[in-house]
Amino acid sequence: MTTDVHAPAPASPAPRLLRNRAYLLLMTGLTARSLGMGIAGFAIPLVALAITGDVLSAGIISAVGGAGYLLATLPAGVVADRVDRRTLILIAAGVAGALWLTAAGALWMGALHPVHLAIVSFGSQVATAFVGPADDGGLRSVVPAEQMPAARATVEGRESVAALISGPVGGLLYAVSHALPLLGSAIGNLVAAIGAVLIRRPLNGDLGEARRTHPVAALVEGLRYVGSQPLFVVMIALAIVLNTASNGSTVAVTLDLADRGTDPFLIGLLSTMIGASLLIGSFLAPLIVQRVRTGVIVPACMAVMSLAFLAMAIFPTYGAILACYSVAYLLAPALNASIFSYAAVITPEPMQGRFSSVAALSGAASFPLAPLVGSGLLSGVGLATTLLVLALVLVGVAIALALFRPLTRIGTPDTWAAGAA
Repeated sequence: MTTDVHAPAPASPAPRLLRNRAYLLLMTGLTARSLGMGIAGFAIPLVALAITGDVLSAGIISAVGGAGYLLATLPAGVVADRVDRRTLILIAAGVAGALWLTAAGALWMGALHPVHLAIVSFGSQVATAFVGPADDGGLRSVVPAEQMPAARATVEGRESVAALISGPVGGLLYAVSHALPLLGSAIGNLVAAIGAVLIRRPLNGDLGEARRTHPVAALVEGLRYVGSQPLFVVMIALAIVLNTASNGSTVAVTLDLADRGTDPFLIGLLSTMIGASLLIGSFLAPLIVQRVRTGVIVPACMAVMSLAFLAMAIFPTYGAILACYSVAYLLAPALNASIFSYAAVITPEPMQGRFSSVAALSGAASFPLAPLVGSGLLSGVGLATTLLVLALVLVGVAIALALFRPLTRIGTPDTWAAGAA
């Protein structure tokens, strides 16, 4: 028996996620930023309502911030594929942190004007839009394809923890001083900026080809790529409707409780219930994604969510709403981990940032729409009817996804690469 001395050595196994320094730094920054954003997201409608005294005006101020995210989403993806992603995270998160510091300082001194709050909300959301694709593209650069489902599930878990505690923390901070939640958002963004400085490895592949392409051409190329995938097009469109309806319901409930003088801590418990649902789901997500076909996970998640929101509409009391939120998002981490991991695996690396930004339209479009829809319906028809209308929209989305063949045929992670070939 002879040995071929020229045979290549077996490839070294990829380091475990817990030993992947770049991944851990990205996750730390993402967690801090998510917590800060969650606290600010909780506080903005309350601060806006406090300084304007009007439910619809508070919704409009929240919508202005969402409009900033929406406008910046597509350009952000192009930029994330053309510049050093570490630098992009540093600058964008730093700008967002500085903006929130100005709002916190002005509110602390009793001088925060609604226009100032709207400008800060708009600018910070523009900055956040640039951090998002840089984070997502960076994750794909530092995590091997076979570890992506676990990495995405971990992302979902950390964001779930942020959602779990951001509401009550925001409520407690708001009760102490209305300015403290805004300061918390500033700190979260600054931690993300520091984390980017500490990352020592590149978060991009070869930038040469991307930089040789004109930015507009690069944007068109990204849109063309997403448009060539029927799955992506339909999922983004339906996700816009889904996010607008679900987030609009939350805005309506939050403003209704605040307008009735409910204790901020009790309002914050809404976010706690959502976060608890997401956190439990994030623990289940890795097992579900590995063993259950993605084409089954997505419709199942929507069925659970739509039934929970329908129950909320039928029983619009505080206790019932809390109970419904505690189960509504149980399968959401599995949905996100499966569908986004699948998309990351089949999308070419140079296209990651642009795909991420186009996909982010599903959330970005809902950011200005949800506050307007939620506050508009609330001021016009009241809470019970608002919740019923939006719950029926969610039922329609669930049915559409269950009947969409390009989605239902997606299998488990071991089949993704073959299906993309």
